[in-house]
Amino acid sequence: MSIENLINSLPENYTPADRELIEHAYRFAEAAHAGQKRASGDPYISHCVAVAAILAELEVPPAIIAAGMLHDTVEDTNVTLDDIRREFNDEIARLVDGVTKLTHLPRVSRGDQHYSEIEEYGLEEEPVLEVVDDSRRKLLAQETLRKTFLAMGEDIRVVLIKLADRLHNMRTLRHMPENKRARIAQETLDIFAPLANRLGIWQIKWELEDLAFRYVEPEKYKEIADLLAQKRADRQKQVDEIIDRLQTTLEQNGIHAEISGRPKHIYSIYKKMLEKSRPFDMLMDLRGVRLIVDSTQDCYAALGVIHTHWRPIPHEFDDYIAAPKDNNYQSLHTAVIYDDGKPLEVQIRTAEMHKNAEFGIASHWRYKEKGGRIDEGYEQRVNTLRRLMDWRQEVTDAAEFMDGMRTDVFQDRVYVFTPRGDIIDLPQGSTPIDFAYHVHTEIGHRCRGAKVNGKLVTLDYELKTGDQVEILTAKHGGPSRDWLNTNLGLVKTQRARAKIRAWFKWQDREQNLSQGKNILERELRRLGLEMEPDKLAKAFDFRAPDDLYVAIGCGDITVGKIVNKLGDLSKEKATDPLLISPHPALDEAKAQQSATVTVLGLKGILTSFARCCKPVPGDEIIGYITRGRGVTIHRQDCPNILTLDERDRIIRVSWGAAPKTYPVPVEIKAYDRQGLMGDISAILGEENINILDVNIKVSHHLATIKLVLEVGDIGQLSRVLTRIENLPNVTEAHRVKPG
Repeated sequence: MSIENLINSLPENYTPADRELIEHAYRFAEAAHAGQKRASGDPYISHCVAVAAILAELEVPPAIIAAGMLHDTVEDTNVTLDDIRREFNDEIARLVDGVTKLTHLPRVSRGDQHYSEIEEYGLEEEPVLEVVDDSRRKLLAQETLRKTFLAMGEDIRVVLIKLADRLHNMRTLRHMPENKRARIAQETLDIFAPLANRLGIWQIKWELEDLAFRYVEPEKYKEIADLLAQKRADRQKQVDEIIDRLQTTLEQNGIHAEISGRPKHIYSIYKKMLEKSRPFDMLMDLRGVRLIVDSTQDCYAALGVIHTHWRPIPHEFDDYIAAPKDNNYQSLHTAVIYDDGKPLEVQIRTAEMHKNAEFGIASHWRYKEKGGRIDEGYEQRVNTLRRLMDWRQEVTDAAEFMDGMRTDVFQDRVYVFTPRGDIIDLPQGSTPIDFAYHVHTEIGHRCRGAKVNGKLVTLDYELKTGDQVEILTAKHGGPSRDWLNTNLGLVKTQRARAKIRAWFKWQDREQNLSQGKNILERELRRLGLEMEPDKLAKAFDFRAPDDLYVAIGCGDITVGKIVNKLGDLSKEKATDPLLISPHPALDEAKAQQSATVTVLGLKGILTSFARCCKPVPGDEIIGYITRGRGVTIHRQDCPNILTLDERDRIIRVSWGAAPKTYPVPVEIKAYDRQGLMGDISAILGEENINILDVNIKVSHHLATIKLVLEVGDIGQLSRVLTRIENLPNVTEAHRVKPG
């Protein structure tokens, strides 16, 4: 888009001074970005104009559009914030500074397409800008995104500019190197599309989803796009006939409505195919219409007319007018059986509701000629977001912050009732403990049980919309440390976890130290691992083991983090904690069944493992070229190799791809009961764990169950042992150590 077209597309209520401000921002950005190009070869200023145009479509105040035009000047040119402040004003400088802070970690999560002069002349980029290690790249991306969401609580306008920036980058993603497309697209699906949804900006949300889906699942995207294209003409003809019929029917009942076909978005169709396990042709909303009526009363009147003439489909009616979504979306949704016997989805809303659905939080800006004023709806939306994120300043770990955003902010919502009938809004998947902490921190601390719809439920019960929840409390006491164990699924929201951790931090240091030490020792004992406390403390950046124990005791470091760190430490040693102490009773062939060995300089040569030293993945190994039987793999300290005379037959070898699963012996002790083994099998089935061997002994009602499980990694082993140990009647579940 040219600057002339942008100026012509600005809202009519913009004054000549507003238009001059945006033109001035264009001239300033054009001079700053002179000589810079995009990956497509276009001048970089074209990106700035495109971002400003996206913001103009949202009809935001002119200062935001000007800041959108200037959003990359401080980051990518010699322009400073003081230059922008002198040339424009403090407000625009603050907005540009906000966007610059969000993208302070370059070319990691931005996914921008800045084509620098260094790249243009074929020179190598400075190493400081290049992030090679995937784990480091992921960490930096999470940290950048954490900054984005912290900024949401400060100034939503900054995030709007960021969304517009991401949308244009996605529109031109085809010009990026192929290895970057999928990563940027997946990040868009995971973070930025849900962010647009949370702000209620449907127009940006659906386009980000479809553009990202195109690169994340190109085959699925093409398949659905082709199916839509094949039937587009027939479907359009049907929709036109349906619109005429509806228009006539509504006018006969005195209802004026603007009716249009509802656009079909490829990613939403794909999600419904997955959620409902239905093929393309059986989806109810492949044919859909939208009614825009004059008033809320007309919404319900039109619904009545439609339900009178066509049979509604059970469980397909949603009233988002009486109970708006948490992003303030309002509409009536219904599905009926049309004259041809096929489903038809209908959405009914007013013009104001439609504008709010398309533009979300941006629709609450009411720019006026003499000073802009933000209405109450906008303030209410911002305050809702801040309440959803009231834990954000307490979490400094980027990965944990992102997990919290996914659960507390991006997750779909459920609406449950207190015994008094008050509605509580929670993320989908929330438990009674999450509910208790949402109602009051003290109720959460003293929660000991719950009733849902009058019946006792377990504390890991997932609440559903419409549930009435009553919390059973103790007079005194506090939360259990088990609540912070993610393997148990007792607490799902970051808000509740932050309050639980805060409670433990107030406890005595010696008590936290003792509890933390017990938790760590119990987990290592359960997994059959040995780890020097000093090394583990150093891995978590603590000076002494006692500091690590305190952090574990107060909940700052969870069992899951410990297990992940053990896995990371083992990778640094090119081994696996599951193989540190293989059980001697296991069949070695099982331990080696998926292990492969690479012979230096040779491909396709037969290899076999020596019976004398029985190497397993992680051991230092060497190869011996036999006569007619390929290469035999020995441990480097094998006595037969050390005393060998034919040194010319020794060849260098290394472990190839790590085995997908490892056989691990575990022991379960429990008081015998009917269905015990069935419950254990159900957990193993949910985790997709195969049982290689089983042995059960029962004596005086005490059952000892010995299993050999095919486990993928140490995290999976920890999770499944924790779940089994929490079954009724089970007293202990641990890995069997050799001996």
